[in-house]
Amino acid sequence: MSELHEARYYEKLDGERVRCTLCPHACRIPDGGRGACGVRVNHHGVLNTLVYERIAARHVEPVEKKPFFHVAPGSLAYSIGTVGCNLRCSFCINAEISQWAIEHVPTRLEWETDDDPAVLCPQLVDVERAIPGERVSPRDIVDAALDCGAVAVAYTYTEPTIFFELVIETARLAREAGLLNLLVSNGFTSEAPVRELAAVVDAANIDLKFASDTAYRHTSRARLQPILDAIRLYRELGVWLELTTLVIPGLNDADDELRWIAGFIASLGTEVPWHVSQFHPHYRMQDRPPTPVETLHRARQIGGEVGLRYVYEGNVPGAGGENTSCHACGALLIERWGFVLRSNRIRDGRCPDCGEAVAGLRLSRDR
Repeated sequence: MSELHEARYYEKLDGERVRCTLCPHACRIPDGGRGACGVRVNHHGVLNTLVYERIAARHVEPVEKKPFFHVAPGSLAYSIGTVGCNLRCSFCINAEISQWAIEHVPTRLEWETDDDPAVLCPQLVDVERAIPGERVSPRDIVDAALDCGAVAVAYTYTEPTIFFELVIETARLAREAGLLNLLVSNGFTSEAPVRELAAVVDAANIDLKFASDTAYRHTSRARLQPILDAIRLYRELGVWLELTTLVIPGLNDADDELRWIAGFIASLGTEVPWHVSQFHPHYRMQDRPPTPVETLHRARQIGGEVGLRYVYEGNVPGAGGENTSCHACGALLIERWGFVLRSNRIRDGRCPDCGEAVAGLRLSRDR
């Protein structure tokens, strides 16, 4: 049996049932059942995580790959992730691990409530099935990040919220060691965990997938409003934010939808970067073509029209949408090709031509 480790953020109910409060699904889980993420299991009235110290993926990667374009450009992030996710995105590029617990463990799936079909709660699963992954402790992660010359630990690949216990313990050690903590999240997280994460996370890249609640429910089995609330809260608590939208033909590429997303980001602050990324058919969404580069150009233009200073086109190296320019004078500040930094002219956080401040963390290159 996978080793149990008591989870954070849950309430005990009657009859050995529990309610998980980590994310807005608020799964009510009977004894022997799991939550929607597939990796939080009720064992006789105690909610446990099956992915504490159970790493399914870890790599050393450029921070630009997360993507973070305004956090220590040209640096490396030690990136980790476990199996499991609290969303069911039909286009997930990491479905092999994000959906592993749901697709490889026999379950009986039941709706959480009659009036909220967005919430999927696996019940009465076989908890004897092992969760895949390499046993790695928080201290091991931090030591490995330091050994490889990374400036940050990135919690990514799947949804960091569902391996909260590992994230929070690792992040505290990483901060003590002088490393940045980078969160790559879908944003579907409850308020209390967001507040705890914000105390140790330096930057978060959050997916803002759609402008409508209907699209979120149908395509990702989530809800829009809790994600908007979490994004605003991270911003209020001082976490550096970058937002990403995977632009999917026929699903979220209409001008009015892109304009709504851009407008929401502008309401947080016009200096918040927006990454509009190219879609490629994947997982269960094979019926749509790749996003035309022209669509990304249009999204970038819309972002500029609503006042965003930094809009980037992702997954299209060499198309001209990856560079950082000064919003005041237009000077080229950072030149990129994919995840490779070709040059960085920022000095002391400012444009060397006009002196205008550039928003972000640790932007200046090493002298």
